Amino acid sequence: MTILSHVFGNITDLHLSVLEKIIRPVLVYFAIVIMLRVFGKRQLAQLNPFDLTVLLCLSNTLQNAIIGDDNSVSGGIIGAVSLLAINYAVVRFFFGHRNLDQIAAGEPTVLIEQGKLVQSNLAKELMTVGDLTIAAHRQGFRTLDELDRCVLEPGGVFSMTPKEVKEESKHYKEVICRLDKLAAQVTALNQKLGSRS
Repeated sequence: MTILSHVFGNITDLHLSVLEKIIRPVLVYFAIVIMLRVFGKRQLAQLNPFDLTVLLCLSNTLQNAIIGDDNSVSGGIIGAVSLLAINYAVVRFFFGHRNLDQIAAGEPTVLIEQGKLVQSNLAKELMTVGDLTIAAHRQGFRTLDELDRCVLEPGGVFSMTPKEVKEESKHYKEVICRLDKLAAQVTALNQKLGSRS
């Protein structure tokens, strides 16, 4: 009986008050949101292994700040519910207040405009041309020359618009395609005439 009470005691005993278990995750949540806003969108974009490492270490570093020295299951559940509840409340609030959402999330950053790199914005986001090229590869572009516009959105997502094919180039391709079809038809006719004679 003492073994069972010891095991269940470790699962349910809270080392901190329930109120503190709720307040800690809320404070850490807002601290992380502010830090990500201050340090830029590249952390969310995870452009390289260093960015991913920072995010992984961030979660581990802040674990004790969220749940303290409590390893109980109930303490972890209270912390998790608190995080989910505050996130739901914040998202719900900003959904109804679009202007505030834009201020909190930040502005999109244009990195390529009319096929040209915007070096000042790359520097502002601490991004190299190599980082941007990797992001373009992930979206199916071979080179940055294929892009007309690239925007780094507040959530760390890249919006990329390809260059439009020039009208003359489209017509040229259509003419070549039709000539190829005509050549194939002429070849087929020659073969039919040759087989008759």
